[in-house]
Amino acid sequence: MSWVRPLAAGSGARYQQIATQIVTAVEDGVLRPGDRLPPQRELARALGVDLTTVTRAYSEVRQKGLLEAQGAGGTYVAYSGSDAGGAIDLGMNIPPLLNSAEFSHMLAQGSGATQAAASAMDLMSYHVGAGANRHRAAGAKWLQPMIGSTDIERIVVCPGAQTAIAALILARSLAGDAIACDELTYPGFLAAARVLQRSAVGVKSDEFGMDPVDLERVCKQHRPALLYLNPTIQNPTALTLSTERRTALLRVAAQFALPVIEDDPYWLLAERPPSTMFSLAANTSSTPVYYVSTLSKCIAPGLRTAYLVVPAGEPLSPVLDALRSLALMPTPWMTEMASTWIESGAAVQWLAQVKVELRHRQAIAAEILPGNIQADPHGLHLWLQLPRHIDFYRLTQTALQQGLSVTDSESFSTGSFSPVALRVSLGGALDRNRLTQGLTRLAELLKGDHARRVSSVV
Repeated sequence: MSWVRPLAAGSGARYQQIATQIVTAVEDGVLRPGDRLPPQRELARALGVDLTTVTRAYSEVRQKGLLEAQGAGGTYVAYSGSDAGGAIDLGMNIPPLLNSAEFSHMLAQGSGATQAAASAMDLMSYHVGAGANRHRAAGAKWLQPMIGSTDIERIVVCPGAQTAIAALILARSLAGDAIACDELTYPGFLAAARVLQRSAVGVKSDEFGMDPVDLERVCKQHRPALLYLNPTIQNPTALTLSTERRTALLRVAAQFALPVIEDDPYWLLAERPPSTMFSLAANTSSTPVYYVSTLSKCIAPGLRTAYLVVPAGEPLSPVLDALRSLALMPTPWMTEMASTWIESGAAVQWLAQVKVELRHRQAIAAEILPGNIQADPHGLHLWLQLPRHIDFYRLTQTALQQGLSVTDSESFSTGSFSPVALRVSLGGALDRNRLTQGLTRLAELLKGDHARRVSSVV
C-alpha cells in the first residue's frame, strides 16, 4: 500500500481521489500488471472512509480497463490496460470497452448460456441456409428499431457484413459491371468489388451527402448494376443522409431500376437517425433495397454476426448460393451467443454503455484535435479535414513510429477524389486516458513539421 496517500479536503470527491491514486500508481509503475490491490475494507479503514467510497473508486478504475475483479479472489491490475507505452489504435472502427471487466463478465455469461441452450451437435455441426428460425427471430428483434416488424423468412443470418456485401455483389451483378458508390466509401466494399472484378464508380457529394444529380449522371454514363450506400454516420465522412436526400436518391434509383445495398452498421449509434432507405423504399415500392446490419460496430467484431434483409418480391436463393460459395455458413457458436444476448436484453444494455462511452470519447476528440471535425455525438469515428500542406505519407509513417495507427482519405477513395483528411477512430484505445494520449500525440504531429510536404526541385 505504498501508493496510498491521505485524502485531502477540497480536492474533489473522495472516491475520485482514490481512483486517481490507483491510476497514477499504475502509470508510474508502482502498481504493476498482476499486482493485487488491498481488500476494499482494508483500504477503507486505512483512509477513514466508508466501504462504498472504495467500491465506487475501484469500479471507476475498472471502467478504464486498468483493473480486473476476480470475485472472492480480489482485484488485480489488468494486463490489457496497463501498457501505457504501447501502440494506440486510432485506425480501426471497433466498439470501445472490449477490454473491460464488464464485457468479460458479459462474455462469460453468454458463453455459459450458449452452451446450456444448445447441444454440442448444434454448436459444432454444419448449418447451411438462411439460419435457424430462432436466430432469424433474434435478428428481427435487433432490426426492429431500424426497419420495423420484419418477416423472419426475409432475414438471412450472415458471417459478418463483409460477407453479406460480397454475396450481394455476386448475386446482383456480373464481372465487369459498374457499381455506383460514394467517391469516398468503405474500403471493404472497394476490396470486394475489386476482387470480384466489378468497377466501383464514385458519385460526387455535396455538404448533405451523395448528390442525386450526379447519381443520375453516373447511371446514364455507366449503367451500374447496383448502388452501394452507407447512409448513416457514413464511413469515412461521418455524414448522415437526411430523409429528403435518401428519398431523392431512391427516386433516381427507381428511375434506372437500380437495386440498392444499404450497409447500415451505425444506425443504432446515431444521435437522431432518419428512417432507413429500406423502410422508405418499402413504403413507396420504388426500388429493391437490401438491408445489411452487423453487430460488429455495436457489440464486438469477433461475433461475426450480421443480418441481411432481402426485400419483398426478391428471391433469396441467389443470395444464399453466393453466401455458400463465400463462407458456407456463420459460426454456430457466435450466432447462438448473439441470439442469446439479443433475447436476454444484454445486447441492448451493452449498446447503451457503448453509446455513453462514445459520447465521452467524441467530446475528448473535439477538445484536442485541431481543424474541421465532422462527427456524430455517438459515432465510432470522426472525419478530420486538414490543411492542404499535409503530406499523408510522412504523417502516417511518423505516427506509426510514435505508436499511432491512423487512416488517411486515400484508403477510402474510388480514385476520382481524395481530400486532405483523416478518419480518426475512437473505439480502439483501451480507455479514455489512452485515447487522450493518442489524440494529443496526433494533434502535436499535425501542428509540427512532421506532416509538411517536401518538394524536390530538379
